[in-house]
Amino acid sequence: MNPFRLGLTGSIGMGKTATARLFAEEGCAVWDADAAVHRAYGPGGAAVAALGHAFPQAIERGAVSRDALRRIIASDPGALARIEAIVHPLVAEDRARFAEATGSDIVVFDIPLLFETGGDAAMDAVAVVTVPEAEQRRRVLARGTMTEADLDRILARQMPSAEKVARADYVIVTDTPEHARAQVRAVVDDIRRTRADA
Repeated sequence: MNPFRLGLTGSIGMGKTATARLFAEEGCAVWDADAAVHRAYGPGGAAVAALGHAFPQAIERGAVSRDALRRIIASDPGALARIEAIVHPLVAEDRARFAEATGSDIVVFDIPLLFETGGDAAMDAVAVVTVPEAEQRRRVLARGTMTEADLDRILARQMPSAEKVARADYVIVTDTPEHARAQVRAVVDDIRRTRADA
């Protein structure tokens, strides 16, 4: 039987990374989209040659510089679409290889922009992590890595959390670690029970 494919998503500051760890603790295999991009951008990574051909100024010391990419995107309105056309298929290949190699009954695909990129169509179900907006802002700004304006720019590119929640098969409220853990266990139990009945 093929593994169950669970998409895990949520807006910035909602607790997705911590929730992915909880799924791993329940015996699920977890694939991280951000980590796949880091692998592709690193020295010898799958994206280095192709991005280097399209944007030579993006390559520094044999790897893709995210800072350089940000500068390119800021100065060229068409650059983002060209970058995504190169990177998205490479990340999809990484995801497919991971799914084929796993021995787990449930594979969790941790993908920040799952709905925005149409990736939910490839999943058996989607879990969305969420907290109230005020808590989201508090968490993100407490990191000290961005301003309110930076956060507003990121949120403007993401589907509103309420819409993600409405489209989800499972909703995980990450208000406390204990509550999140209980909900993750309930999701895993529900999936395993459903598969056993199939």
